[in-house]
Amino acid sequence: VDEFEIEHVDGIGTKGLYHWKKRTFKKAVLDALAMNLNDLALERAVPYKLTNHISIQQEDKEAILQIIEVLSEECKERKIAITGGETSIHNNMQGLDISLTISGFIKNKKPNQAQVGDIIIGIPSSGLHSNGFTKTREVFGDEFREDFVKPTKIYLDDILDLNDKYNIHGMMHITGGAYTKLRDIIRDADITINKNHNLHPQQIFQELYQKGISDEEMYKTFNCGIGFILSVSPKDADKIIKEIDASIIGKVTNGAGKIKIESMFSDKQIEF
Repeated sequence: VDEFEIEHVDGIGTKGLYHWKKRTFKKAVLDALAMNLNDLALERAVPYKLTNHISIQQEDKEAILQIIEVLSEECKERKIAITGGETSIHNNMQGLDISLTISGFIKNKKPNQAQVGDIIIGIPSSGLHSNGFTKTREVFGDEFREDFVKPTKIYLDDILDLNDKYNIHGMMHITGGAYTKLRDIIRDADITINKNHNLHPQQIFQELYQKGISDEEMYKTFNCGIGFILSVSPKDADKIIKEIDASIIGKVTNGAGKIKIESMFSDKQIEF
């Protein structure tokens, strides 16, 4: 079997400001892992090693020890070797960032492409995840919500398991750019996402919407309750939603590369 190697690098962005203030270092590590492992899932890659770069705003040995301890525990559980790391103090930054570079092996490389006739399955998010925090800070100012430090859900294990059993045509991790990213997995087709499902946006998204963010911006910036999306044949769709916590949310039809979404916040339909 041909094996391919892939690397992915990402950090936790401005969410690190909240993790630093609340000293929620375990949750920060889970965010950093999730941002990388969920994107490796798109490649159907099995992670095996990582390097880390931890940046903090001031000297804090306790913070560094906690971060490294949690990262080591998580990597041991996942059989990921930590092959290097660096810590830097930046007195001109706010909060912290944990940037990881994770390498993985792909055993059977497949195109990530939705097909006309596919059913779209949504897998719920755990909340805000690690995207849209610049907009969130703009809206909430100095106000704090526990949602701001809730860690990103890690989908990799479920995706690799499903990939062994079913022919998943296309998938997307709903992060930066949110639902506009779905354009990457369609060519001459449209994806329609309806509101007739039970993956409702969590209360924090309702609050953001009520504070004046438009329907279009909500779906362009936030996951709105759905953190990962699969595009599969109708015969596999029902089997998959019986195996994992997920819901059928739409379909792939002939079209011209459009993403059409029935907003869960109003009666509007958004199109990207």
